[in-house]
Amino acid sequence: MFITLTIKTSTYQADIRIDHQQKISEGLKVLRESGKIPKGSTPDFFRSCVRETLVSSYKSFKVEGIFEGDILIAIEPELELESKSPPEPSGKI
Repeated sequence: MFITLTIKTSTYQADIRIDHQQKISEGLKVLRESGKIPKGSTPDFFRSCVRETLVSSYKSFKVEGIFEGDILIAIEPELELESKSPPEPSGKI
């Protein structure tokens, strides 16, 4: 069975039609290779807007309970990689 849903990340939003038995990461890889979504890494997790749950991209849409019309929003790690120095001791105890 094919389902239609929306995938959102910080760089794109795409409405896709995909086999619900396919792993989410594999489905996104196929779409990326065909040029339907931009190239880049696949997030490990998404948030389902319909079920309001965390969804693993390593499981199938069916196993994760993703159905027609759902919106999956990528859970992306913070991009801030700056090293921050620890605060200086104040000398007070």
